[in-house]
Amino acid sequence: MKSSPVLDAGPAASAGKGADSIQFSSAEHPQHSPNNVNLTEPLQQNNPRRSMKLLNRGVFLPLLAGVAFLLLWEYQVFHKIFDLKKYQLPLPSAIAEAMRDNFSLLISYTGYTLAEAVLGMLIGSACGFLIALAATAWPRWGGGSLTMVAALNAVPIVALAPIMNLWFGDGIGSRAAIVTATTMAAMAINAYKGMAAVDPLALDLMHSYAAGKPAVFRYLRIRSSLPYVFTALKINATASMIGAIVGEFFFSSRGLGYLLSNSIKVAKMPLGWSCIVLAAIAGVVFYLVVERLEKVFIRWHPSRRS
Repeated sequence: MKSSPVLDAGPAASAGKGADSIQFSSAEHPQHSPNNVNLTEPLQQNNPRRSMKLLNRGVFLPLLAGVAFLLLWEYQVFHKIFDLKKYQLPLPSAIAEAMRDNFSLLISYTGYTLAEAVLGMLIGSACGFLIALAATAWPRWGGGSLTMVAALNAVPIVALAPIMNLWFGDGIGSRAAIVTATTMAAMAINAYKGMAAVDPLALDLMHSYAAGKPAVFRYLRIRSSLPYVFTALKINATASMIGAIVGEFFFSSRGLGYLLSNSIKVAKMPLGWSCIVLAAIAGVVFYLVVERLEKVFIRWHPSRRS
């Protein structure tokens, strides 16, 4: 069934004008016709310029700053400013050479450390989320758990490492336990804040529908906490690498922390700096993966709308 011209006229038809008058108006002002494709040409012409501006802001300037930093480092400007020797701060060319000579070993140890970080962060974040659920559902009994998690997070990693080694042995379990203790507090506190900061009108609406506590959590509180949850995951992505590497300093026979510690002991500083560079790269990649997941799962959030 074809639609009537009057209905297609939109607001003009509702104002009582006839179909003939609407057709005359379109012919009189062709640039106002909805079929005029020329209206999109200026926007299409601006897109390359806009993309170039974004490229300049997001890629070119940081890349230029990074190249300038490496050049100043390579030509020993920082050595002169801070009165450092080459064995104290190896040159980027020496670090690159050490990475090339020990490439397979470094890649293997990076994967091992990253596995410890990911495993510990997943367990710690899951425990922190459950603590936030309990603290929100039963404030009288669960609220104190947030204080206990914050107290656990205040304990230095160097104090936790011997204890975790006694409990879980010298395998991957002890470093995963250290990372779990390190990442639990950030998730618990952020998720609790997200579950508590719900819209009061939405909460009243759920209560007016006679929704029980499980339904309120499922459809309102957990959904409201997702931006805070991903903020905690991004914090934990980098903190977990720190926990895993520091844990390997004490009881480990593999990993970037183990290799870094031994390299410093035998004065192989370029190899030690290679471990630092790879740990930074692994942390950035881990962070970008979490950020990508955030864009996928909470694209409905106003902060993600462009």
